[in-house]
Amino acid sequence: MEKKGTFAFIVGTTSLAFVVSQLDVSIVNIALPEIGRSFAARVSMLQWVVDAYTIAFAVFMLSAGGMGDLLGAKRLFQLGLLVFTAASAGCGLAWSSLSLVLFRVIQGVGSAIMIPSSLSILNHSFADEPDERAHAVALWTAAGGASIAAGPVLGGLLLHLSSWRWIFFVNLPIGLLGLFCSIRLKDSNTSERRGFDIPGQTLWMLALTALIAGIIEWHEAGIPRGYIYGGLAFSGILLGGFLAREKRAPSPILPLNLFASRNFNLLIGLGMILNGSYYGSVFVLSLYLQNVLHYSGLQAGLAFLPLTGSFILSNLVSSTLIRKYGIRVPIRAGLLISTAGFALLVLAKADAPYWVLLPAFFALPLGMGTAVPAMTTGVLATVDRNRSGIASAVLNTTRQAAGAVGVAVFGAMAAGGPEAVVRAVMESALISAGCLFVYLLVVYKNLKN
Repeated sequence: MEKKGTFAFIVGTTSLAFVVSQLDVSIVNIALPEIGRSFAARVSMLQWVVDAYTIAFAVFMLSAGGMGDLLGAKRLFQLGLLVFTAASAGCGLAWSSLSLVLFRVIQGVGSAIMIPSSLSILNHSFADEPDERAHAVALWTAAGGASIAAGPVLGGLLLHLSSWRWIFFVNLPIGLLGLFCSIRLKDSNTSERRGFDIPGQTLWMLALTALIAGIIEWHEAGIPRGYIYGGLAFSGILLGGFLAREKRAPSPILPLNLFASRNFNLLIGLGMILNGSYYGSVFVLSLYLQNVLHYSGLQAGLAFLPLTGSFILSNLVSSTLIRKYGIRVPIRAGLLISTAGFALLVLAKADAPYWVLLPAFFALPLGMGTAVPAMTTGVLATVDRNRSGIASAVLNTTRQAAGAVGVAVFGAMAAGGPEAVVRAVMESALISAGCLFVYLLVVYKNLKN
């Protein structure tokens, strides 16, 4: 009984970090139209409201993963919760679209600090019990899925009762609860790694920001095309410089020897494709439901419930599949189901009844929720326990970066009114389905259990 209680406490406390970080993604999407009206913001500014968070998340997570291995996961977990909670209060009090974007950046930094450290705590706590670790990761992921599911409904309800500001204030009690419970967590052992790669961190931050900025502003009138092309080229040069720096840095934020494992590479690629397609599609669908089908915020939140709700069930099913078959079966099944879900989204028309969207809304999270716990478990299994922080940081960094790119690309396709939004839903669905099917063929023969 005591062992079960300890297991529940560790998983429950670390999951609170994932809950607030994922809640913030889904709940913000529902509020985008109202935020746009409140600040008279363009679609590109709404993209920045979403991507400012994910860019900061992706930019700082690599350093945070290394810091967790160096300084101890518990300290980083507590620091991340504190920063995220304070930034959430700032978002709720924002006085302009620019101030909201800036507080979203700070929120992203908080998430970047607490997410890899929470996974590192799980990995250290159950490193000698692979089945328990797989179960803990599945429950951790399911908690995030539950918050994604609750986000649209809670956001719609808050919009109906009050204003968009309360979608950020709702993070405060959860963050404070996490800080209180974290006092009882045991800290992990630190590694022998010393120092931080500040030049590498700077190059990575500039490269990713330039890339996302170029994509977001692609369709904006008044910006010379040469600036856009130049920004994208500059991003590529900086990325090359970042990789060159990491090869010779004494304490790299991205140890390139992690990529010596084929499984590690395949699983990182899987996370990027899943996040890019899902985050981008949810952004476009939020505009589609409210600006094309004219749903209210609460109606849109309820409409999103099956899109996110089946995450919970599929995460738990994935844990059982991992214990019985290893990681390959749930990953293959998840990719196949997700491919089918995106293909079904081509049925979304300007006057589509809701029941037409339901099959896709159920299939997308069912597939993703089946694959993600196996993917996360597989990544942690490729490294020693004292490198779990940086491994989980690389996984979540690449996933968040891909999510930001997905929002930027699919959001740019939706600029231009209701017709553009409908077209963006269909085109993004075809792109996502094609990419996932190709990756299914890649992992089918190459991924090991």
